[in-house]
Parts: sequence; C-alpha cells; structure tokens
Amino acid sequence: MQSINWKKLQNGSDIRGVALPGVPDEKVNLTPEVAKTLGQSFVIWLSKKVAKPATELTVSVGRDSRLSGLSLMQSLMEGMTSLGCKVYDFAIASTPAMFMSTVTPEFNCDGAIMLTASHLPFNRNGLKFFTSQGGLDKKDITDILELAEANNFTTIAQQKDIEKSDFISVYSDGLVNKIRQAVNHPTNFEQPLKGLKIVVDAGNGAGGFYVDKVLNPLGADTTGSQFLNPDGNFPNHIPNPENKSAMASICQAVIKNQADFGIIFDTDVDRVAAVDHLGKEINRNRLIALISAIVLREHPGSTIVTDSITSDGLTQFIEQDLKGIHHRFKRGYKNVINESIRLNTENKESWLAIETSGHGAMKENYFLDDGAYLATKLLIELAKANLEGKLLTDLIANLREPIESEEFRFKIEIDDFKSYGNQVIEQLKEFATKQADWAVVPNNYEGVRVSCQSPSEDGWFLLRLSLHDPVIPLNIESNVAGGVNIIASRLKEFLTAFESLDLSPFS
Repeated sequence: MQSINWKKLQNGSDIRGVALPGVPDEKVNLTPEVAKTLGQSFVIWLSKKVAKPATELTVSVGRDSRLSGLSLMQSLMEGMTSLGCKVYDFAIASTPAMFMSTVTPEFNCDGAIMLTASHLPFNRNGLKFFTSQGGLDKKDITDILELAEANNFTTIAQQKDIEKSDFISVYSDGLVNKIRQAVNHPTNFEQPLKGLKIVVDAGNGAGGFYVDKVLNPLGADTTGSQFLNPDGNFPNHIPNPENKSAMASICQAVIKNQADFGIIFDTDVDRVAAVDHLGKEINRNRLIALISAIVLREHPGSTIVTDSITSDGLTQFIEQDLKGIHHRFKRGYKNVINESIRLNTENKESWLAIETSGHGAMKENYFLDDGAYLATKLLIELAKANLEGKLLTDLIANLREPIESEEFRFKIEIDDFKSYGNQVIEQLKEFATKQADWAVVPNNYEGVRVSCQSPSEDGWFLLRLSLHDPVIPLNIESNVAGGVNIIASRLKEFLTAFESLDLSPFS
C-alpha cells in the first residue's frame, strides 16, 4: 500500500477523504485498498468495544449515491469478512437507517458503517460509524486510524458470505407506522396524508426512498417531486439544505405544483429543511422554531439545545411563547447532541438537539440526527393541522425573524491558525466591552457573541473559530434595514489591524 497519512483522514467523528482523481491539488487518499484496511480496523476496534470475537460480529454497510461508493463499499466489506465478520450489504441507504440496523430486533447489528461525505463535492467520500450506543466519537476514530496505520491483521480462510438486504424498506415501514399511529385519522387510518400534495427534493442523493416507501403508502400526492434517482454526479444542485440554489429549487417546485409542503434532504438524509405552501423556506431558525413548538407541546418546559448562531428572536420564541428553555452551545452536530445528552444525565430534561444546518436529533429517537425522522414529525403535525382546517406554520406565527442576516467567512493566512484566531476573538471581546452600545453576551460557549443595542443596529454578531478549517466565520443579524452593514463596518475597522486575516468577504 502506498504511504498513507492516516491522521489526515480524520474529520472530527467521521472519516473523510479524496476518493476520485481529477481535481487539481487534491491527491486521492481514500482508495479501495484504504477502505479494506479501515474495514479490518473497525472490526478489531468493535470486537474490543462489545467484547466479542470478530467471528461473532455482525456489521451492516450502506452508501449514498457517490460515484466512488460501490468500489469502496466492496473493499470495505471484503476487509471485514476477511476477519470472519458477518456483513450485511444494504446498498444505497441513509445514514440514520444504518444506525437503526443496530437497534432493530431482526438485525441487531453490532456495528454499522455508512459511506458518505454528506454534501461535499462528488470526488470526496467518507465513513460514518455506529454502534447501538450511537455514532462514534472523535477518540474512537483516532483509535481506528491507529489500528489501520499498524496494519496488523490476522485473516481467516473460512470467510462468511456477504448478505444483501433491503433494510431501507424496514426502516421506512417504521416511519409509515409512526405517522399512521400518531395522526390516527378518523376515517382513513391507512392513508392519513391523502389529500395533501407533498413535494420531495432528494438532490440525487440517497433520500428518494422517502417518496415511494413513506409518502405514497400514506396516500400523499407526490407529483412534482424531483431529483429522486441516485446520481453521484449531482447534476441538478448540491444536495445540501443550506445551499441557496438547492433551496430555491425546492421552493420553486412547491409553487409550480401548488403543493402543501416541500421537503429537501442532504445526500445521506441526516439533514432536512422544508418549505411551506407559499414556497417560503422552513429552514435554520424557522425549522428549529417549528420542531421546538412540537416538542414543547409534548414535553412542556424542556430545554432545546441549539448551536451558537441561532437568533435572538428564536430565544424569545422558545422561552416566552413556548415556555421552554433555549440553551445555545457550540457549533457541530455532535457537540449539540452530546450537550443535550449531558443535560439529561443531570436531570435537566432536554428532548431536542438541533443545529441551524438541519441536523436535528430527538431524545425519543436515540438522539439520532435523522432528517427523515424530523420530516416525519413535521408531517404528523401537517396532517393534524389539515384535519382541523389550520396551517402547520400557525405554530410559528409569533416567531420574530431578523430583517437582515449575513455570514462572512475570513480565511486565516498563517499556519498556526487556531492560536491566531483565538487571539482575534479575545481582542474583539476586549474591544466590544469598551463600546457604549455593545454588550458581550454572557454564558457563551463559542467565540464572542455581542448584542448591538443602538437603534441603527438592533441586532447581534458572533465571531468564532471554524471547527476544522483556517477560517473565522462572522454571523451578523439585525432587526433594522441597513443594520448589518453598520455592524460590519465597525467590525471591519477593528479587524483591519490583523494582517493575516483575509477580509475580502467584506468587499
């Protein structure tokens, strides 16, 4: 095997790499041979984790639509069977479905692997790992990569056959039954979505199953759904609910087809966004507000954990209108989920952890960030509202949204970017405390968040360090027209002193 920098494959709690050639300055480092070694490494790690010999382990493997997925998956499975592990081949599946195979009685897999790089470009790929306890943590990935680097595996002659299984249908049946039971339609139990037109955009990723296996059996009219066929070229738009072109596409589809609701998934279906009957996005703060309204009706007083860039209007809505608790935490879906789990261990009830990116995890669903499950919760409320002659968005009628919102991302042009970035943040904190109309927000877990209190600004900003990249993102929101520009101008004047910051996004 060629020399591999195994540590470079780690991306937090996942593995990510370049799987296909052809992009300048990007060297392929996730080859079928590497995937085989990673499969062997996971088996050894899992054997220790669950205290079973490799020959008694069962692992499921699935993939999204990426062009490199099939060959990487085959090698990955070969690596695992070479150590005597039983392997299920789920073919194209979703990341949440892979976890569910570890807790579904007829499968009870000891572990699961999803081949995906989420919304990254077509030439990338990666691996997400699960046990019945959930997704692996950063330390677990480090340990697996150390085993791969050591490459000390004892293969066996008698290997088990790889067993193909249509698990996505099993997973989908669970969602179908959940909607039927929860809506409990008085005259049409089997098809509680009959009479509703629901448009889905799968972005040519793995989410197309939701139309045929969930919505159609429930009676929904899915005319106008788009990009359902898996295609790793992603020819229509990036499969990412945060992408403006992608959101514009699903909004237009809802309007064109006069649909009642629109749903858009990312590539591996762990994220989702929605669109109302008017073609307006239910994304970011609006999505968090909507699912919070549902959760807090079911669990009054619960704590909603979000990432750091949520708006002041969302806090007001959760705490004043819904009588819940809003707990902002660090960016990163694992950070948000783990914080919600931690609160529960301290007897502080928290039923929802959700990022503005569309990663939403619920206590009732193993704290799994599952876009299809989140969409299912919204559809239950849509069906109930329809029965009562109401709109789903009535639930967030009181949400105060900012007039302006903008994100700037500044590259740090220095090798030791973390130290430099933290220096910028600390000096900004000092600078902000000296401004008469700015106030540093207390109990902030990431970067520096400042409340801008002058009438011409009436908003806030957050400057933080990116989780993995040499970038400092700046988020600004304002409740008055022109407020973002005023805040940005003051910050530009301050940031100009830092020569290793690329401030071109301001121009």
